[in-house]
This record gives sequence, structure tokens and C-alpha cells, in this order.
Amino acid sequence: MAAHPIPDGPEHTAETAATVLRYHLCWKHRDLDGVMALYHPDIQYNDFFQNRVLHLAELREYVAASMPRQDGEDIVHSDRIRTDGCTAFIQYQVTLRGGDGITAFRASEAITVRDGLIWQVNEYASLVREPSRHTGHPSLRPATSRLGLSPRQLSFMAQDLQHYFTRRQPYLDPQLDLQQVARECGYSRNQISYLLNQVLGQSFYRYVNQARLQHLLAELERAGPAPKVDDLAFAAGFNSLSAFYKCFRQHTGLSPKAYVQQISLRTRTQDNPPAQP
Repeated sequence: MAAHPIPDGPEHTAETAATVLRYHLCWKHRDLDGVMALYHPDIQYNDFFQNRVLHLAELREYVAASMPRQDGEDIVHSDRIRTDGCTAFIQYQVTLRGGDGITAFRASEAITVRDGLIWQVNEYASLVREPSRHTGHPSLRPATSRLGLSPRQLSFMAQDLQHYFTRRQPYLDPQLDLQQVARECGYSRNQISYLLNQVLGQSFYRYVNQARLQHLLAELERAGPAPKVDDLAFAAGFNSLSAFYKCFRQHTGLSPKAYVQQISLRTRTQDNPPAQP
């Protein structure tokens, strides 16, 4: 028997807008019970990023894993919530740090309301990489997760990875490997590998060497005249001078010697500013 069509007309716009606004506020304030109470018993949640359909019994775990980690944390909306009859349309962006340039998911949701409850959600996401010095142009492609992770969950993973590198400085260990990083961050090896390769667009070793290089550049700024750059490279975790020189030139466009000369010139200029006429 065919399902009865939902009544849909301009007279339903106000009710739809009120329901979706409550839904949005429950997400914002991490009110899991509030979100679940707004789902229709026959809810169908189509997550096209993960290529899966979720029903009411599966949604509590999904929602809990995708909610903001802090009360009041907000998603960057690309447009105001638009409502037409029984359907509301939301567009937002989730930005991930740690890639070559900036990586973001542009997502949109079409939320259908029935009997004052959310009856259907269609969620889409595209992966966007903003231009970097290496690519020179943005890339945009549909993305599908094979690991059961939503764009929000991937953004949490990227935050955890960045915080781990910033606070613990594991890159100083020249023997650091992917398995160790995944274990310390609380994820599987496949999950971290997917985040780096498919989302952030770089290999594990490129990610680690970029962190080592940032550490070394900070040390160069603090070093005195004629720093021993090779020694600083090994202290930062590089175990190969050829890998260090390649990474350095790719990032700065200069050789280490020319970069140090730039620092020296800038320091002399600051210490001895030109006389005022």
C-alpha cells in the first residue's frame, strides 16, 4: 500500500520553521534527548556522505557522535534556514585544519516535517580544498566515507590530531609511525589514514614533516647568529637531511641558508632602523 502523501503547502511553513529551529537549538546546546524527541517514529535519515540510511533506533548513537563537543559551539552556516511548506533547507560549512591550504566540507540538509516532527532528512556533503601554493586552484568533489564517519566526526578527528601534535610534540621522535599516532589519539590506523589521505590530501609523513618544519622555523627565529641548521633539523625529528631540505624548500621557497640570511637581515634592520630625515 502506498504511503499517504504529507500535506504540503504554505500554511505549513510556520510550523516547519518552528520545529527546525528547535532542532537546531537542541543540536547547538548538545541536548541529545531534545533532538531525539523531535524525530518522527518513522524518521528516515539519508546520509549521502556515508551512503547509508538511518532510522530511529540507529540515530541516537549517530547524533551523539556528531554533536558539538562544547555547549554553544556553532556550525558556520552559509545561508539562513529557508522554509517552504513542510521542508526546510540548511547549508553550512565544517572547516578542517591541518591540510595543504584549507579543507572544508560544504554540506546541505533538506529536512521534512510531518505532524510537527522531523520525518525525513536528506544530508549531502562535498569536500572542498581551497587553493594552496602547490595547486593554485580549488578542488571540489563529492565525498563518500567508507569508515562510517560523518563530516562533523571527521572534523573532531582533525582537531584531536592537531591538538595531539601541538601539545605532545610527537614529531620530535624520528621513529614516529602512524600506528602510534592513531593509538594515542584514540582512533584506528585506517581512520587516521583516511583523514590524512582522502580528506586533508596528504600522506602521514608529509603531515609529520610539516609539523617538524614548523617547529624548526620557530627555533630558527629564537636562535642566535649562525645557527647549526642541520643539528636543528635532527632535533626537530627529521631523520634524513635530504627529506629536510626538500620539505624546507617546498614550504619556504628558499634554501635553509637563504632563509637564515633573511632572518639575519631583518634582525639587523630592526636593531638599526634607518635615521629619520
